[in-house]
Amino acid sequence: MNSIISTMADQLGPVLAMFGAALAAGVAGCGSAKGIGIANEAAAGIMTEDPKKFGLALILLALPGTQGIYGLLTAFFAIQKAGLLGGAPVHVTIWQGLGIFSACIPIALAGYLSAVFQGKSSAATILMISKRPEEIGKAVILPAMVETYAVLALLMSIILLNSVKIG
Repeated sequence: MNSIISTMADQLGPVLAMFGAALAAGVAGCGSAKGIGIANEAAAGIMTEDPKKFGLALILLALPGTQGIYGLLTAFFAIQKAGLLGGAPVHVTIWQGLGIFSACIPIALAGYLSAVFQGKSSAATILMISKRPEEIGKAVILPAMVETYAVLALLMSIILLNSVKIG
């Protein structure tokens, strides 16, 4: 019985790290998908009236997608930290696995929420450029302000991942 518990305890650290990586990529990715979907609804509306505005709308459609990239980047860092990408095997304790899991939470939460709000902001600015296409510069700045918090969350997740000592 003790050997079973010991084996489970040995495997729990890497499992927690994988859960954290999945959370970072999955939740931030879902936020990006939702944010892009919100912006797409506005873009489809303006392109039915003027298909030439596709290029302007595309810039604004892409903005909510960056949070998914940040989540995926964090996930790669997390599984690399846990030694799950190959190379020399490392022993990840439960506490280290929990540290990696916890480090993935900032980008998962802030990535999801900022992507959704950035999608809403992008949708509003897409409607703005439908009437005033010359204002594309301002239209990009407004949703980019939301991006700041996704970048801060990415930075925090990377700092927290680097603070987990393994080996």
